[in-house]
Amino acid sequence: MNRAFSRKKDKTWMHTPEALSKHYIPYNAKFLGSTEVEQPKGTEVVRDAVRKLKFARHIKKSEGQKIPKVELQISIYGVKILEPKTKEVQHNCQLHRISFCADDKTDKRIFTFICKDSESNKHLCFVFDSEKCAEEITLTIGQAFDLAYRKFLESGGKDVETRKQIAGMQKRIQDLETENMELKNKVQDLENRLRTTQVSSPPASGVTVTSPSTDIFDMIPFSPISHQSPTSARNGTQLPPIPSRSAEIKRDLFGAEPFDPFNCGAGDFPPDIQSKLDEMQEGFKMGLTLEGTVFCLDPLDSRC
Repeated sequence: MNRAFSRKKDKTWMHTPEALSKHYIPYNAKFLGSTEVEQPKGTEVVRDAVRKLKFARHIKKSEGQKIPKVELQISIYGVKILEPKTKEVQHNCQLHRISFCADDKTDKRIFTFICKDSESNKHLCFVFDSEKCAEEITLTIGQAFDLAYRKFLESGGKDVETRKQIAGMQKRIQDLETENMELKNKVQDLENRLRTTQVSSPPASGVTVTSPSTDIFDMIPFSPISHQSPTSARNGTQLPPIPSRSAEIKRDLFGAEPFDPFNCGAGDFPPDIQSKLDEMQEGFKMGLTLEGTVFCLDPLDSRC
């Protein structure tokens, strides 16, 4: 992991590992907003984003709009941005997607981080105004990232692999259920068409139709010669041929190949699950860069 914690190597972490592993650390802040950036890291990248969002907030403030307040919940599972009163989650930034985090050396309130959006895969820069605890929040995010990465290494990716296998099996079962439902519908459609044909084709006048004898279960008795000549329906319609034995072995009752949970190679897993695992591993390998910088030498409004 690319640990760019050089600026803070002489500092200790702010919280105990248990606090971030089993719970979360809450912080209150004002949310200046987020904007797309071209790169996942870089001081100039976040500096331009902060200036852009500060300018936008300056205009909105002049129009009488207030900066919205949010609650940050930081843990080894990510950084959640919530509405303080309703606790509605506005953004859920997973740690392996956060690549850069910085606080302002001249303004102890402003901090920012870059996170890759899970849907668009674009890099977004989030900017906040906290009450003189920007550096503490930056350190807390760095500590959470460090703990999450250590846990990922200790488990060897087993937790992720287990979830991947479960999801793959669930997807396979869902596909089989869909196939079975389609086959049932086809069978039902054939039965309906057969009944319609029987009703619309009455026997010719003067011809006596003799119904075949049935057994106690109201079924036509099995005839050993039935396999030698094709059996016709009472109206002369040819019934579907009996499937061969080899086909019965390869397919189940509904015509689908039987599912064997002990024969699931990596290629059987859905591509989306495999890509999520690859993306998580790549995010941790990229690492989280922590920096302290001067965001704006000529701030439009020092109080946002």
